[in-house]
Amino acid sequence: MPEMKQLDGKVMLVTGAGGGIGRAIAMEAAKAGAAVVINDIGASLEGQRESSAAAQETVAEIERAGGRAVASGDDVTDPAGAQAMVKLAVDAFGRLDAVVNNAGILRDGFFHKMTYENFDAVVKVHLYGTFNVSRAASDVMREQGSGSLIHMTSTSGLIGNLAQANYSAAKLGIAALSKSLALDLRRWNIRSNCIAPFAWSRMTSSIKVDSPEQEERVNRMKEMSPEKIAPLALYLASDEGADTTGQIFAVRNNEIFVISQPRPTRSVQRSEGWTLDSVRTHAIPALRASYVPLDVSADVFSWDPV
Repeated sequence: MPEMKQLDGKVMLVTGAGGGIGRAIAMEAAKAGAAVVINDIGASLEGQRESSAAAQETVAEIERAGGRAVASGDDVTDPAGAQAMVKLAVDAFGRLDAVVNNAGILRDGFFHKMTYENFDAVVKVHLYGTFNVSRAASDVMREQGSGSLIHMTSTSGLIGNLAQANYSAAKLGIAALSKSLALDLRRWNIRSNCIAPFAWSRMTSSIKVDSPEQEERVNRMKEMSPEKIAPLALYLASDEGADTTGQIFAVRNNEIFVISQPRPTRSVQRSEGWTLDSVRTHAIPALRASYVPLDVSADVFSWDPV
């Protein structure tokens, strides 16, 4: 009798799975026994549609290795497209156990130069795409009484980064959306978690290199392969991950972090209430020591990847 694999009998939908992190997760999921829907519209990094050949190539590679997969060229920004890829999973494999919301584009630029179109496009793919696919999948998962929603966030949103107001806003929005999904859907045993991945991929290859220090950091990032993200994603999709929900993780090379979520850190009160003057002389001096620095992701993750 063949050995049981961790994801035997599971069906996973991975968006943006034609390359990078999505492809790595899909490939590893198939190796672990899952049947996989490979969604990718074949867009350029900026979101211009080219072809869905990347999805077909990933499917072919999975099938050559003895796995099961189908390709979807539907667009996550279209609610009907999200419904179609979920329907494809059910039609092809009979159920849907896990979704990895990974599809993304970048249109970086400093805020004072950012156009509405570039803000809108990035939020549509990342935040609306995550909503659309999760919303469609949740109907199937509620009927099943189980499911796992896994969303890719970023330290650009959780911590901050230069020239990424659109991407940062979308990625922090995803973290809040995930928490709401975890709360709203837990009665059906559907869990929702985020992963902030550090990996060298087509998206991170566009990071601006404008100093020797930044160049050195980018070279270190190139050592972090997309495959390093997969084990945590597969755990969250597995039955063993059933008690983990509402969490934000980060994966950086061989490190896995659980990320804090906003909570009060210090408070002040005055029985008579506040005035502008007492805020100036009492509240702010008392609270200032707990201010969060105006830092970026590289300031917080300042040590070399392990």
